[in-house]
Amino acid sequence: MLKDLCLLNGTSGDESAVREYIISQIKDYCDYRVDALGSVIAFKKGKKTPDKSVSINAHMDEVGFIITDVTDEGYLRFSPVGGIDSRVCLDRVVSIGNNCVKGVIGDKAVHLLEKEEEKKAPDFDKLLIDIGAENKEQALKAVNLGDFAYFESEYYEFGNGFIKSKALDDRIGCMLMIELLKGELEYDTTFCFNVQEEVGLRGAKCTSYAVQSDISVILEATTAADFDGVTGSDRVCILGKGAVVSYMDRSTIYDKELYSLAMNTAKEFDIPVQTKTAIAGGNDAGAIQSSGAGSRVIAISLPCRYIHSAASVVKKSDIDNTRKLLEKLLNRIYD
Repeated sequence: MLKDLCLLNGTSGDESAVREYIISQIKDYCDYRVDALGSVIAFKKGKKTPDKSVSINAHMDEVGFIITDVTDEGYLRFSPVGGIDSRVCLDRVVSIGNNCVKGVIGDKAVHLLEKEEEKKAPDFDKLLIDIGAENKEQALKAVNLGDFAYFESEYYEFGNGFIKSKALDDRIGCMLMIELLKGELEYDTTFCFNVQEEVGLRGAKCTSYAVQSDISVILEATTAADFDGVTGSDRVCILGKGAVVSYMDRSTIYDKELYSLAMNTAKEFDIPVQTKTAIAGGNDAGAIQSSGAGSRVIAISLPCRYIHSAASVVKKSDIDNTRKLLEKLLNRIYD
């Protein structure tokens, strides 16, 4: 399921393929609706109706690009959709529009770079996509302004239990929610598959107003910097050390009781768990926490190397341990 989800294209504002797949998986297990922005809100009856309502949230969208102009020579100008470091784009193959036109992201030839240009990442307005067109007219027969473009990326497993793909952020969260919806639940639960997280938590703003849950669990992927040359707290979190439970990031201060509950639950059941050693990033919790009357929030994230690129990497054991923690924690949240 994770491979299927990751290989679907669905940047912010263009999530329809991901949404259709999710609906095909959950439609026989719950009641669901699609809101005006395109998020899926699903409700599943459990064995009991709790005193306090709980929602589980993940976002469907991924980072990508949008075509903004075409040069006279037939090259495409573009802008990022979501937070992408331009350095991960150089020489990458992308797929553009509904016809999946292939192109290569190019920069000025290295021997033509000025000394100052050699020291920094290129700005996006200096990058172009080459689709092999001879001129502007020919290019516009293949693509349209406003078309979305996506990293071309294979999904594969490698090394000692690692997975590489695009869009692991946050198709892992979507997969875990689908699994829960297909299983038996102890308590009634609402699930929000949100759109447009990568461009300002927009989908979650709408679903959280509609759902107004007392407690909200956010499933995410978060940046790991555990590679050679990075030490101490700069590593943020580490692949293979379990799920990441955050106490604070740039958009949210998480509920302290829920944070402690997650950590204590992991300890009691001997489930590997860690927290972030830097106040960085953010997720849908930032919108959910302050919507309407507010919601108590907790984020459970997968450590992910090279996030927001064509080659994000996670470890299978972290997915397994996140699944275990989520199962144990959900029953305790309702107590």
